[in-house]
Amino acid sequence: MAHWDVLEKSDLLNQLRIDRGADRPARRRTRLYAVLAAAVLLLGGGLWFGVLRARPPVVQTTVARATGQGAGAGSVLDASGYVTARRQATVSAKITGKVSEVLIEEGMRVREGDVLARLDDTEARAQLGLTRAQLVAARSQLAEVRAQLVQAERDHARQQGLYDRQLIAPQSLDAALAQRDMLRARLAATEEQVKVAQESQAVAQVQLDNTVIRAPFSGVVVAKSAQPGEMISPISAGGGFTRTGIGTIVDMDSLEIQVDVNESYINRVTPGQPVEATLNAYPDWKIPGEVIAIIPTADRSKATVKVRIAIKAKDPRVVPDMGARVGFLDRKPAGDAAPPTPSVLVPADAVRAEGDAAVVFVYNANGTVERRSVTLGPDLSGQRRVLSGLRDGERVVLVPPPTLADGQAVKLAEPR
Repeated sequence: MAHWDVLEKSDLLNQLRIDRGADRPARRRTRLYAVLAAAVLLLGGGLWFGVLRARPPVVQTTVARATGQGAGAGSVLDASGYVTARRQATVSAKITGKVSEVLIEEGMRVREGDVLARLDDTEARAQLGLTRAQLVAARSQLAEVRAQLVQAERDHARQQGLYDRQLIAPQSLDAALAQRDMLRARLAATEEQVKVAQESQAVAQVQLDNTVIRAPFSGVVVAKSAQPGEMISPISAGGGFTRTGIGTIVDMDSLEIQVDVNESYINRVTPGQPVEATLNAYPDWKIPGEVIAIIPTADRSKATVKVRIAIKAKDPRVVPDMGARVGFLDRKPAGDAAPPTPSVLVPADAVRAEGDAAVVFVYNANGTVERRSVTLGPDLSGQRRVLSGLRDGERVVLVPPPTLADGQAVKLAEPR
């Protein structure tokens, strides 16, 4: 019995012992599965990253525009400003009255003296009629006094002859003399009354003429401010509904360009200096001009000095308040003038700074971009002048992504 008990205990101990050899294959399989899963994740991530890199970035482009021959290498300074009129007037009446007729419309050309509008002239005509009647009455009274004076002169002459022959008393001669002198004084007073009546008639005529509003100079009507039935006054009516003008006239021959030049570069501008102007509305039209004057005052808030530019090419396309860009040209002798270098303008955000260099990305017809180093000129109204490295008509990428590289394919953004 003891021998069997020992065997049973040995069997029980053997059953409780952990078989390390049986567990090793399971652990190897688990590690293998983990390695495979990690490999699948890495492969999937790599494929996804590759797909993302293969997808072309979406970019916006713009066309580089030439600045013209004069604004190329011959330009020493660029500035922006507006077209202004030196001769512009808001036409009003000299008197307060109700508008009865308006004869102008926007865009109409008028000559000096043309009738623009008329006011109600009922009261003015009545006043003129009264002064005319007063003048007629004064002239009639003057004729009467003159006739009486002629008679008094004759009576005095007769009395003087009788007195010389001692046929009448001195009192009779004195009475005739007094009558003559009185009529002379009345004649002088009546003549003054006639002059007063004439001046009153002239004033009444002026008041009547003031009801007719005429053009002070030749030009184009740019604004119509009043309508028939409205009240108009040469001064403000204190917040009421009274107009202060009939319309605005601009003398198109007085148009010029005024630009603000940074005070740091005003030493590059001189009176009579040739310039080339470009209107924002017509970027391909180069307008010759010259500096009229540098206004001798600076704007403290903007650190600029105003410069007046004469427009040498008169054209109906040039209208007041148009935006303009002006290139101030370098006045060199004709023999020393070098052939102008073509330059183009691009938005400032199309240029990427890489250290001391500047690059742009040019969009090609095959859908890729080309990285180019460019030489920049001065800023011009939010745009950069490219002196070399870019040609007129080429498309450049706006705000190029930091990862954009030379030869990379891109996709154009859909126009909004």
